[in-house]
Amino acid sequence: MLFKEYDIIVVGAGHAGCEAAASAANMGSSVLLITMDLTKVAQMSCNPAMGGVAKGQIVREIDALGGYSGIISDKSTIQFRMLNLSKGPAMWSPRSQNDRLLFGKFWRDQLETIQMVDFWQDNVNDLIIVDGSVRGVKTALGLEIKCKALILTSGTFMNGKIHIGKKSFGGGRIGESASFGITEKLVACGFTAGRMKTGTPPRVDGRSLDYSKMEEQAGDINPGKFSYLDETAPVKNQKSCWVTYTNQNVHDILKTGFEDSPMYAGRIQGVGPRYCPSIEDKINRFAERDRHQIFVEPEGWDTIEIYVNGFSTSLAEDIQVKALKEIPGFKEVKLFRPGYAIEYDYFPPTQLFATLETKRITGLYFAGQINGTTGYEEAACQGLMAGINAHLKLNEQKPLILTRDQAYIGVLIDDLINKGTDEPYRMFTSRAEFRILLRQDNADIRLTQISNKIGLASDERVKKVEAKIIGSNEIIRYFNETSITKEDANQILNTLETAPISQQVKLKTLITRPQLSIAHFIEKNTNIKIALAHYTDDMLIQAEIVMKYESYIEKEKDHADRMLKFENIAIIPEYDYHKIKSLSHEAKEKLSKIKPVTLGQASRISGVSPADISVLMISLGK
Repeated sequence: MLFKEYDIIVVGAGHAGCEAAASAANMGSSVLLITMDLTKVAQMSCNPAMGGVAKGQIVREIDALGGYSGIISDKSTIQFRMLNLSKGPAMWSPRSQNDRLLFGKFWRDQLETIQMVDFWQDNVNDLIIVDGSVRGVKTALGLEIKCKALILTSGTFMNGKIHIGKKSFGGGRIGESASFGITEKLVACGFTAGRMKTGTPPRVDGRSLDYSKMEEQAGDINPGKFSYLDETAPVKNQKSCWVTYTNQNVHDILKTGFEDSPMYAGRIQGVGPRYCPSIEDKINRFAERDRHQIFVEPEGWDTIEIYVNGFSTSLAEDIQVKALKEIPGFKEVKLFRPGYAIEYDYFPPTQLFATLETKRITGLYFAGQINGTTGYEEAACQGLMAGINAHLKLNEQKPLILTRDQAYIGVLIDDLINKGTDEPYRMFTSRAEFRILLRQDNADIRLTQISNKIGLASDERVKKVEAKIIGSNEIIRYFNETSITKEDANQILNTLETAPISQQVKLKTLITRPQLSIAHFIEKNTNIKIALAHYTDDMLIQAEIVMKYESYIEKEKDHADRMLKFENIAIIPEYDYHKIKSLSHEAKEKLSKIKPVTLGQASRISGVSPADISVLMISLGK
């Protein structure tokens, strides 16, 4: 027999598949990772970057839980920026530009160190389902491989179709074949499938660009990193990105290709991402704008290949080249490959439990773009949670379900399973009602101990978190108890052009001023500098945020606690909503379809009104 029976098979080695395989194996499950091409592990199919607004918070949450996306990002970073520093800390979002080849290499290296992960290069084209439970997979080589749980992370490969101008052909990525058979199997089992679209810009030769016509965008002077562990260090020498703009000439040329555009000609049926539109979409939807921003991003340390961020397109190659040449700095541009659009199958995620296990087939989990999401970070966190929950279920342990006040990951999964999505789902800070609690700086405090209890996050991580909590609390206590004379205080306040004080005050009183930071006190006052010298930057940042935003944080905690009462009211899956006459017809349909397990979950289902929740509470005797 070529293969033993595995605890878990993971299909697909993209960002979701890698995190799923790693988490389940690190917790003790035997895992087989099957992918069509082992040289494409964790491929960055679109832009070579990790993080960004809300996405950076997700990467830090993955790291806090014991996943690897943060570590791999740090190791392959060529530029790091903390976005939105001019706004409140809830909006601060880390982002790294990465070396595409190194990112994939480091992910494969990491997976190969995990003893419980085996690898197989093949195409899965059928599933083995027995009495409503998954039992294994069938591959293109004619093999049957048995498992107790299966995680599908198919990306854009299921019935994938690529479009460039009038041309269209099967493919999961440019130069790679699509995968067939799984959609048909799942539909035959009663699942509902749909089509989505995404696109990618052209890649160009960096030697053909004139950077003097562009604006340089350098990394942070003191760059940070994603991982809370000391295993990685901030990037030292950074590569710059560049910014340029389209213009009316560019737009006019692009419009000449609209007639043959697969999107406008109706050859693309899938819905594209609202928040990452193609350049055709931008011109059409924002006709009043005479220019759009283009980010010129290097693909790595040792390559001339450039990613043209903001110019996603599926127009014909000749139109792409003509339009690009009109962009400042692109007059002599040479293409590596054109941009293209890709359509693929997905399964509306209301067909899943909060564990990402499917409702129809026991032991079958979906993660990543198969659930209608877009983005490496959204995929990776789903893979992590699917791997964790598959392992926990096999070992008859309580599932790990993160709530909306615990993590952006909890917000994402809760949105998907309760509201579904008919367009590629992307995470934003605005989707989280508790975003002051869900900051990038405290993901380790929120999640590491939770993960350690289920056997994933290491004891080393817990010790670092405990030290951070103790240190930040000591700093806060110091600011609460230590006074500063008006002379010493005004020396600092005058340089910042903020109102002076007339008497001695506690340091805590001053730190709440928006102009002031702990760094100002350390820089200008020797006694404070000595007192705080042995604390890390993480401790200082954590303490400062807590002191400055204490009232807001407490208010959100109170709100979250009030909402928690609904999460504690359980609903049995077999509950018959049609018997409740006072429920609206839409609520009966939605509740019967999604089968919420708590009243809190029921309240977040699209189409279920507050009045319906009141009726349901009475019916439940609550």
